[in-house]
Amino acid sequence: MDIARQLYQLQEVDLEIESDEKTLNGVVVRLGDNRVILEAQGRLASAEQQLDELRRRQRTAEQETEDLVVKLTTVEGQLYSGRIQNPKELAALQHEVELFKVKRSRLDDGVLVIMDEVERVESDVAAATTALQKLEAAWNQEQQALTAEAAKLRSKLTDLKQKRQSLSAGIDTPVVGVYDKLRKQKGQAVARVEQGICRGCRISLPSSDLQQVRSGNLVHCSSCGRIMFLP
Repeated sequence: MDIARQLYQLQEVDLEIESDEKTLNGVVVRLGDNRVILEAQGRLASAEQQLDELRRRQRTAEQETEDLVVKLTTVEGQLYSGRIQNPKELAALQHEVELFKVKRSRLDDGVLVIMDEVERVESDVAAATTALQKLEAAWNQEQQALTAEAAKLRSKLTDLKQKRQSLSAGIDTPVVGVYDKLRKQKGQAVARVEQGICRGCRISLPSSDLQQVRSGNLVHCSSCGRIMFLP
């Protein structure tokens, strides 16, 4: 087998290793990345905190209403007991009863508003809880798939690196050194020759270079410097 073909095969393995390592790095980055879960947990915690505050306000408003009802009942009891005959005292009690009733009406309206808010936020909490559960299930499933994919890629890379070692062992060390240097500089060290054109730089090769390539000699493209390979 000519050297150019050996180097081309080595390059094919190197490109596959490079691609799989890039894919593996992406998988590793995604493994353990639970930002979407944390964001969903934050939304749920915020909704729960809002609900707790609304329920506290509801309890406070209801307690104020209960206290006011006790006061109103007491004043009405005095007003209608028949024990008070003084017109001014009766008028004062009547006025106080009216004030209590107005205040109670406002408190009742406020409680209804808070209850509506509680119902709305309870719905938000339920929706956020369901969304979080779905995200956690999907995330766990994805993590399992990513773990399996990472293991598969690592196994494949081990095989590819063994294959590369075997291929490079069959090539003279100085030639491999030239190949490695070219790959570092240009990304690809070996370029196919198709219809007399270097596919690395798309420049037509001189006929003398083509003849050398056909003879199986190690020839560098006079334009881009890559090693020529004729399939």
